[in-house]
Amino acid sequence: MEFLKETMQFVISGLATGAIYALIGLSFAIIYNSTGIINFAQGEFVMLGGVITIFCITAFKLPILIAVAVAILGTTAVGVVFERLAIRPLKNATPLALIIITIGASILIRGLVMLLWGKDTQALPAFSGNDPIEVAGATMLPQHIWIFGVTLLVIAGNRFFFHHTITGKAMRACSFNRKAANLVGISVGRMVLLSFGISAALGSLAGVIIAPLTMTAYDVGVMLGLKGFCAAIMGGMGSGLGTVLGGLILGTLESLGAGWISSGYKDAIAFLILLLILFIRPQGLFKKGETERV
Repeated sequence: MEFLKETMQFVISGLATGAIYALIGLSFAIIYNSTGIINFAQGEFVMLGGVITIFCITAFKLPILIAVAVAILGTTAVGVVFERLAIRPLKNATPLALIIITIGASILIRGLVMLLWGKDTQALPAFSGNDPIEVAGATMLPQHIWIFGVTLLVIAGNRFFFHHTITGKAMRACSFNRKAANLVGISVGRMVLLSFGISAALGSLAGVIIAPLTMTAYDVGVMLGLKGFCAAIMGGMGSGLGTVLGGLILGTLESLGAGWISSGYKDAIAFLILLLILFIRPQGLFKKGETERV
């Protein structure tokens, strides 16, 4: 019985962490499917969400909702500026060159945040207190409910936007055939810019809702970004259900491995899973034809 309770506890924690990986994975997939670029600065967008929120609360005494809104808008602006200044001018650059640029941007953003706010780890207050909630013999924090709720809302909003709005359908058209989309009057450049903005917003939102549990600092985005990338790979770099399931599976296996084996292997487990998938099923756990492209 004790073993079952512990396992349930690991699963709940893993699903909450996996939901964050799913949000970050969606951010990767949106940019990849719109531009063919793997944006390794995505983790820094996650970090910026938490850091800017804490800064707004401590320095300007803003209510948490307003601080979160400012953080998301600010991070979105960073993503838009990044696309305009670093990605758009290099129209004929190779994919490898663009990946190197995103890595450079990641280092730059991380360095600027370290200079502005220092290296100290900072904590964001929990949205609804810290009193644990009993679930099937295990406990979960109210922040876990926030994570699950926000993730579900983002998934629903993502599906509605890309399937039931003209702009979302235009972005999907660009992902399938950019030349054809341009011929029918869709501004491909504008859609690419929008993809970076949406991706930055999703990343910052993930950083905000996880900060009360993991705290945040200038360098937390590196590992979160890599694990979000793992989730996207597991889902086949699609932007729909495959990526979400990939994140949840990754978070659950990581939590179970850390609980049953050792927490010291937590990060190694995630990358071992990624390597196994790349060797055994490089197209991801779900075929591209079964995932939704953007």
